[in-house]
Amino acid sequence: MELKRVVITGLGAITPLGNDVETTWKNALDGVSGAGPITHFDASLFKTQFACEVKGFNAADHFDRRKMRQLDLYAQYGIVAARQAINDSGLLAEGNSTNLDRVGVIVAAGIGGLHTFEEEAGYYACNADKGPKYNPFFIPKMIADIASGHISMEYGFHGPNYGTVSACASSNNAIIDAFNLIRLGKADAIVTGGAEAAIFPAGVGGFNSMHALSTRNDSPETASRPFSKSRDGFVMGEGSSVLVLEELEHALARGAKIYAEVAGGGLSADAHHLTATHPEGLGAKLAMTNALEDAGMKPKDIDYINVHGTSTPVGDISEVKAIVDVFGDHAHKLNISSTKSMTGHLLGATGAMEAMFSTLAVLNDVVPPTINHADDDEDPEIDYTLNFTFNKAQNRPVNAALSNSFGFGGHNATVIVKKYKA
Repeated sequence: MELKRVVITGLGAITPLGNDVETTWKNALDGVSGAGPITHFDASLFKTQFACEVKGFNAADHFDRRKMRQLDLYAQYGIVAARQAINDSGLLAEGNSTNLDRVGVIVAAGIGGLHTFEEEAGYYACNADKGPKYNPFFIPKMIADIASGHISMEYGFHGPNYGTVSACASSNNAIIDAFNLIRLGKADAIVTGGAEAAIFPAGVGGFNSMHALSTRNDSPETASRPFSKSRDGFVMGEGSSVLVLEELEHALARGAKIYAEVAGGGLSADAHHLTATHPEGLGAKLAMTNALEDAGMKPKDIDYINVHGTSTPVGDISEVKAIVDVFGDHAHKLNISSTKSMTGHLLGATGAMEAMFSTLAVLNDVVPPTINHADDDEDPEIDYTLNFTFNKAQNRPVNAALSNSFGFGGHNATVIVKKYKA
């Protein structure tokens, strides 16, 4: 069976750097930090009091009052980003004969409606003596697949529809699933990506208890500092990125613009620890190797790696080891960057946002930076002869980019995008 080619024809984004793709991308290239004091709740008693929140997002600008009652914040972000991506793609533009039975939605969340769960559980705890009383929207607001459901209902898409959950690898898993379904001929197009909104007491408190978050409260903007010796944990982010993946001939037939081609995807498991990556990066190495094999590419074909790069003491080192093992001498010819230094870690949405950044790097031949690094803050366990694109974007040919996402539980997922060539 001949596999079909899959291209990216639409992008949408609600992120800590902007509420659309253009603003998000510009701020990423400019090295803008999305971090600041937490505003979603009073965090004054928490070890971490800052995060990378979405700014200026007003649900009432996008949904009527009845709809807002049905939607957790994570789903609101996901639906609005999907609307942007679908509009950008022109998939439903007047005159197109898109078969809605062959358009799917796979939008991931690592956690889902945490805020809804927290509110409902808290209400019950305070009123338990009155007996159980829950909002009828509690369950359908909370579950991690519901953003996909709402998007399909809004547009009448009858194709494959579900959410993927693999912690911080969730939206890379979603993209890989969408890619495989299209190239196997099971769909003509799939709206895919991820959404997350966990910057609430349970999320921040839970990660604090694991010592996973940075506590650099005196300088939020510089707290996410991947590959620096003084890194002390990740910075929580929130938002959504959504991509429209489409079968090439379907896209060409309707004259769609094409951002890039999806070349391949690789999956693996660390099978090592609940939350820590394998210290030698064995799972990360396998995911990247599998992605290259799936794409029919060699290490020398990759120009840029958007790393998982969370700014944690163990994770950054293990990923660098994996890159050097996979790419050998070519590792020194790559550009590497962690856009989490600017956006924070969007958990289940992070892979989709970084796949978007990788797509735009391929389209525009420019690599966004890793910010917050100083020459006097170097870790002796990290090889700084590698090009981490510190502090300033770099123009260079980017024919292919690889994007890594690794999740608690040892879930690893790697996506490769490349320039589209007829």
